[in-house]
Amino acid sequence: MRGALKPLSSLILRNFRSNSLAVKPSLFIQRVERGDRIRSFGSKRRSLSSSAAASPELKHSWNMKGINFMMMKRFSRTRYTPVISTGSLKLDLALGIGGLPKGRIVEIYGREASGKTTLALHIVKEAQKLGGCCAYLDVENALNGSFADGMGINTKDLLVVHPNSAENSLSILDTLVNSGSVDVIIVDSVAALVPQCELDGLIDIYSHDAQSRLMNQALRKIHLSLSRSQTLVIFVNQIRTRSAVDTSQRNEVTCGGNALKFYSAIRMRITRRNLLHTEDKITGVGISVQVMKNKLSRSMKTADLDIEFGRGLRHEAEVLEMASKHGIAMREGDGYWINGNFFENQIKAEVYLKEKIEVADELVAALRSQLFEMVPEDE
Repeated sequence: MRGALKPLSSLILRNFRSNSLAVKPSLFIQRVERGDRIRSFGSKRRSLSSSAAASPELKHSWNMKGINFMMMKRFSRTRYTPVISTGSLKLDLALGIGGLPKGRIVEIYGREASGKTTLALHIVKEAQKLGGCCAYLDVENALNGSFADGMGINTKDLLVVHPNSAENSLSILDTLVNSGSVDVIIVDSVAALVPQCELDGLIDIYSHDAQSRLMNQALRKIHLSLSRSQTLVIFVNQIRTRSAVDTSQRNEVTCGGNALKFYSAIRMRITRRNLLHTEDKITGVGISVQVMKNKLSRSMKTADLDIEFGRGLRHEAEVLEMASKHGIAMREGDGYWINGNFFENQIKAEVYLKEKIEVADELVAALRSQLFEMVPEDE
């Protein structure tokens, strides 16, 4: 019969992640009109017509097509998203959740020599502090081991892979994600992923779509396994300038097509601001990281960071600035009070934090507990 109701078991759609139940709205309204018993949010069976007035969970109601439709709202605590810090408190604050979420895809892109690889290596460093296993797919064959050691990365426990083609790189990435034993995977970079058809053929201009099609197919397959393995996959990408129809206007595009833009939960764009000088020498660069896309918090926030050549991010200067701003370290004139010790200027305070790593870790822990109120997930 066309007007007959289907069994209730066929109307319930199970979500494998939250284990909640969802019912098709039109058929759900028919069940409410007839006063049938339903199961919602895994609670006990009850009749909506008899328990509407007594249940405290019935919060809102409205008249829909002549039916008094009750919307059941279950109040629960905020679910905690496991994150890995970027190594910068400013950037963690700009992301809104205290770091990069596990089980997601993140894209870091920008122009040349803007600090993309440096930021990716700092994420590896923070993951190793938590006891995680990390892998680095060095597609560009440009990873400097001494530079990674200088940043404090344990290169002995870092899995470094040098794939020879895009198919090999993405197959290794899929295998590592499905294994569930790797916490962070860095792919550096998307622009260097060369399909095998381009390696075997001649250099021409007719194979430029092969990379985008390959990325689209690989991301569809990898994205399915990410939520189960809780692996953070970071793609380092480059910017190309494409001329528009009007020669007076130019736009920037990233390599690998548009698939990575849609599959990424967070996209960060890095630009260089200025050069850092110490007396008459150039000792680093200042960069600006803008969160262009963020599925877990507000986007379009910016964090200004400083990179010192040979060491990476200026962690001590950032901790000192944030601690004095939020009242954890007191500032008096040009000096600073840290744990009862007074330092005349910022340079001496940074040297103290560099030597006393445990003191810097205490300041970071106090700042994170103040800036990021994390509610643990219900057991």
